[in-house]
Amino acid sequence: MGRTEISIEIGASPEKVWEMLALDRLLEWSEGYRGELNSVEYTSEVHSPEDKFRVGASAHGIPKKEGDINFEITESLENEKLTYRIYGKISALATHILEPTEKGTKYTISADYEMPWGIFGKILGPLFFYRVMEKEFERDLKNFKSILEK
Repeated sequence: MGRTEISIEIGASPEKVWEMLALDRLLEWSEGYRGELNSVEYTSEVHSPEDKFRVGASAHGIPKKEGDINFEITESLENEKLTYRIYGKISALATHILEPTEKGTKYTISADYEMPWGIFGKILGPLFFYRVMEKEFERDLKNFKSILEK
């Protein structure tokens, strides 16, 4: 299993940052998901904005080509921490941590990956995939920050 983690300071309140973490808003700021998916739609019932963040909430990424991606929230502390499992080509556990600061919010995103392909995945992950994901996280966090600081 591999891990990627990166943090950034955002000039917005934790409440505003939290709203952007809704699964159906991923494509607004994540170029990686935007490249793979047409949309992300909740598969669990959503009657209020809070329902999008409750433990057990689930969503399905509608792929552009092939390879479904599904999400399920496993931990949710409003305006503080959101964790969800990602099922698809690669399985991952993504965690978003929000910490209030004088200027806004320190936002940390981390992902723990389970690579496919057995022993080849264990070798190729550290050599290639984790570096690619770190670059993608950096790009996505710049987008995230730019949107929230407008």
